[in-house]
Amino acid sequence: MSDDDRGGLHRLVAARLDEVGQLYTGNRRRLIELLADAGPSTLPELLVAGDGLAQSSAYRNLTVLAEVGVVRRLVHGGDHARWELAEELTGHHHHLVCDLCGTVVDVELPMEVESLMDRAFDAAAAAAGFDVDHHNVDILGRCADCRVTGN
Repeated sequence: MSDDDRGGLHRLVAARLDEVGQLYTGNRRRLIELLADAGPSTLPELLVAGDGLAQSSAYRNLTVLAEVGVVRRLVHGGDHARWELAEELTGHHHHLVCDLCGTVVDVELPMEVESLMDRAFDAAAAAAGFDVDHHNVDILGRCADCRVTGN
């Protein structure tokens, strides 16, 4: 992410927090930086990378950031949920999820695949009288490390 993109990211987060009377504190800024650099991360991973972040305040700050729509919580099983920047900030993507170790990797699919999925989801939803806002697709399997170790 370029410095200009990062500056825009921080301005957007600050504005969203300001709308609900919250401040863009140093700890919140640090969490946004960590998520921008690392992608989907567990709270323990963020605490290690964030050297000095307190667990209770990090969790509270992630919750506030999720409430204003700049981060989202991913639950894919495993011991810990993962947190990532909202798609509005990073672009639409899906996840490769390791069933064994819980690793989550962002992947973007070609636009023609996304369009095909959108049409199929819209048709299925219309048949059920459902309005689609967006979709999330997780691709489950084993990561390269777990395949190598034979897990």
